[in-house]
Amino acid sequence: MNYLKFTQYVYLVFGAYFVYDGITKLNNPALGGSPWLSFIIAAVAVFMFFFRRKFAKKFEDRNKKS
Repeated sequence: MNYLKFTQYVYLVFGAYFVYDGITKLNNPALGGSPWLSFIIAAVAVFMFFFRRKFAKKFEDRNKKS
């Protein structure tokens, strides 16, 4: 169960990668694909990081009470 504390940071890694990918596609349109899709995926990844962090905190507080 301890690994769940670290898996939330994977979302930040994916978010950083997709921001990099979006900037690369924005600067070089010959690469193909939409840079905005990469930015949207990065935003979802950052949202998921904060969502998982809040959920893990709530779960931990519930376990401390019982």
